Parts: sequence; structure tokens; C-alpha cells
Amino acid sequence: MSLDPASLQILLSRLAGVAEEMSTVLRRAAFSPNIKERADCSAALFTASGELLAQAENIPVHLGSMPASVREAVDRFGPDTPTADRIRPGEQIILNDPFAGGTHLNDITVVAPCFVDGADGDATSPRLVGWAATRAHHADVGGSAPGSIPADATEIFAEGLRIPPVRLTPEVRALLLANSRTPGERLGDLDAQVGANEVGIERLALFADEPLAEVLDYGERRMTAVLRDLPDGTWRFTDVVDSYGPEPDQQVETEVTVAMTIDGGRITFDFTGSGPQRAGNVNAVESVTVSAVAFALRAAVDPTLPSNGGTLRPLTVVAPTATIVNAGPPAAVGAGNVEVSQRVADVCFGALALARPGLIGAASQGTMNNLLIGGIATGESEPWVYYETLAGGQGGRPWRRGMSGVHTNMTNTRNTPIEALERAFPLRVRRMRLRPATGGDGLHPGGDGIERDLEVLEPAVLSLITERRQSAPWGLDGGSPGTTGENWLLPGGDEADARRLPDKVTMHLAAGDVVRIRTPGGGGWGPPAVAAAGSIRVGSVSTAPHGSA
Repeated sequence: MSLDPASLQILLSRLAGVAEEMSTVLRRAAFSPNIKERADCSAALFTASGELLAQAENIPVHLGSMPASVREAVDRFGPDTPTADRIRPGEQIILNDPFAGGTHLNDITVVAPCFVDGADGDATSPRLVGWAATRAHHADVGGSAPGSIPADATEIFAEGLRIPPVRLTPEVRALLLANSRTPGERLGDLDAQVGANEVGIERLALFADEPLAEVLDYGERRMTAVLRDLPDGTWRFTDVVDSYGPEPDQQVETEVTVAMTIDGGRITFDFTGSGPQRAGNVNAVESVTVSAVAFALRAAVDPTLPSNGGTLRPLTVVAPTATIVNAGPPAAVGAGNVEVSQRVADVCFGALALARPGLIGAASQGTMNNLLIGGIATGESEPWVYYETLAGGQGGRPWRRGMSGVHTNMTNTRNTPIEALERAFPLRVRRMRLRPATGGDGLHPGGDGIERDLEVLEPAVLSLITERRQSAPWGLDGGSPGTTGENWLLPGGDEADARRLPDKVTMHLAAGDVVRIRTPGGGGWGPPAVAAAGSIRVGSVSTAPHGSA
């Protein structure tokens, strides 16, 4: 090492600060409430070879998968490509293809190279220092339903415009805008990403002569040391995704199973045995699965580990092709990013709980409760698209109860403030409250879900992509499961006519209809009887269903 420990920590903090600044610029410059208010976006820096260098504390499912998108961009336009194809200073790259490192089509990644002058300040032969990248969930990129995550999609072509790694030219911008129901909003959000990247590459250039490789090596050493403190062995855990579409024959569980092996400072998560990819949109691509594994591992063993590619070097993920955790084209994948990722995180946490009892909390709500509503153009109104994920209960933890009404695991977004929502869209929030007693019982109970009623003020199209409406968030170490979620439609807002909706549905709404979403509670941790006795039992064997050593 050329850096002493103090200097290394300063370098880590400086790099992380650049990523956070990029994230702030992106949010402040964005047009859509989804990015500006909910912060459904992420920012990161990468080395010249495309290895993750630093990231802002944004959306876990974005950040763990973004390196795959950047690698695709580097392979297509990086320094090892033919001279005519290489990216040049001032250019940026755009992509959203889930089968080229993306997640789902809404998540658009923009990648910018950082160049400095070559040897002796020669500007004619610039030197590549690294890359800045942003990813943002664009509320609509086309497809068969507003919001681009139709519940009834069976192929990716129904989910919107699919963009492989290409230069972000005026022609590509025009193509994207022509395929969105809300082109003005898309243009503003895209410009915000470009601007955030420009800030990133300007700052990254200041690190051109810093020993960036030491940042990654440090991450690898830290993770290896943490893994060596865990027992060697193999542990298995299985959970389920409730359904893969709205039709009755699609209301079928699909298993997500993992075998976790720890061996001398290395760890492998093998998903062999997970269910097949489905003829619905509940399929995750490999980058999403890797993202969920990386999040669960870091969150469980040491959240203070640096967020860079070196930290992930001791990690191996085995995800068989054509399965729900590594789907191939032309599978629809809109819900794989938001729902299968949650279940992958759950099974990883379950396996880690078996390996080290007392380390992990019970299951959190296990769904993002995706709510998409879009207005249809008429002679009097323009199209509009609203997207939000809803909070729920966190699982009880070995040291305290779970939090209520929070976003958990693979989502780190905020709620859209009611004032911002009602100002931007023809919607009215009729009710927003916690669901009492929906967290699982235990020594440390699970957190409660929420209940929200949302009224549409003009005809619209609704899409719901939710989970944990059948299977419950599991309790741990004797704790009880959390309460499952519910989706309801109140036609005209009338309670007497209320009818329950499937966990996944796309349908038309009339003006005055109310959508009621009740989100799941988290599982409880520890047996309630122990709580009554006033004693605490930590380190006992997990009693979570589906887990085995």
C-alpha cells in the first residue's frame, strides 16, 4: 500500500462524497415527482475498466446491478474497442436493456467517461480515468399500459422501449421521447442524469493520480476478514413468489431457493433449484439477482463495509439460466426488478440467519407494493403517469422491534408527499395510516404495514404489482409471521361495493374510483413467551419455515 490508513479513509470519503453530490444534482434537476420527491435514482463512480469505485446510498437494486450495465458500456465503447467505436470526451452512453446489465426498462442508465490530458499534458491523447454513471426510474417508457409495467405482460415487448448500449445522440433522445406517454417529463429527467454525470466526471478528474486500486483492494480485504469470522459450511433456504400474473392459471407459487456456502473467506450463493422463468413479468435478470445478494450480504455482515467492487470479489453468485432468478429474452421482467429481488434478499437473509443465529432479523414485508396509474389522452387532457412503491412493516430484529411504515430491503425510496402528488396528478389521497397489529408477534414484534386509499379524479388505467398477499413474511426464532397485504377497489368510493383485487392486475378505472392498498407487516423475532418472562434468548436455532442446514 502507498497510502497510510488515515489517507485511505480520506480517499474513500472523498469518492463517496462525489457520488452523493451526483445524486443530489440528479434529484434537484429532475422533473418527475418519482425522482425529485421519491429519490428513485442512483449514482456511482467506476474505474477505467468498469469496476465499481464508489456509490451514493441510494436504491440497492439499482446499485448492485449498475456495474453490469457499465461493463456492457465499456465492452461496447471502452478503450479496448476499435478506434472508430471508442467513446470520446463529451459523449455519454445510454442503455436500459435488462439483458445487457439492466434491471427493467424503466431504469435508464447513462454512463459518461472521464478523461484527462495524456502524458506531459498532451490534450491530443487523452487518458481515461474512469466513468460516472446514473440510473433513474423513468415513470413511462412506452409499452401496453401507462407506467410500462403492465401486470399482464408476457413478453418484454409489452413493457416499453428497449435500448442497448448506444451513444446518447439527439436522434436517440428523439426516439426515447417518441415512445413515452410523457415526453416532457422524460426529457427533463434525462437531462438531469446527463448533468449529474457531468458533475461526476469533473470531480473524478481530480483523482486521476490517486491510487484508486487501493480502494478496491481495501474493500476485498474487509469483506474477506468478515467472512472468515463466519462458520464454514452450507445452509439452504427457500421462499416463494406468490404468482406471476393476474390470470387464475398464473396464481401459482414459484420457489426461490438458495444454497449458501462459506469457505475460508469466500462465499457462494447458488440458486440452483429455483423455479423456471414464467410467462408473466415476474422474472429477474441475473444482474438483479446479483444486486439482491450483494445488498443482503453487506447489510447482514457489516453495513460499514465500503460500497465498491473490491468488497464483492469474495462473492460468487450461481444463477441458472431460464429461471426466475436469471431469465432470458424475450421474457417480461418488469416485476422481477421490484418483486423477485425482494424474495432473493429474503432467502439470502434466511440462509445467513441459519449460519449465524442472532445476526439477522425476521422477514420484512417482502414487496414494493408497486402502484401505477396513468391518464389517457382526451381532447381536454394530456397523458400523465404516476408511479410509487408503498412502505410496509420491517421484520423484528434481535435487538429491537421492526419499524412501521418504512421501505425495506431492495427499495430505499421515500413516499411521494401528498401535497406533491395531488399537485402533479388528478389524484386525491383519501386515507393514509398505519395498519395496527399487522406486525408478527414476538420478543421483538414486526413493524406494521400501512393502509392508503387513493381516489382517481378522471378515467385512468391502474396496474398493481404486489406480493405477500398469499405467503406471509416469516417470523424468526419463534416469532410469528407478519400479516399479508390486501388490494381493494371501491367503485365510486363506495365501501358497500368494495371488491378484492388480485395481487397483480391491470385494469381501467372510472373517475371517483378508490384504490385501497393494505401493505404487509413484518415478521416477529423471538418467542412472545420469552418476552413475558423478561429474559432474552439470542443465538438460538432459527425456526423459520423452509430453512435447513
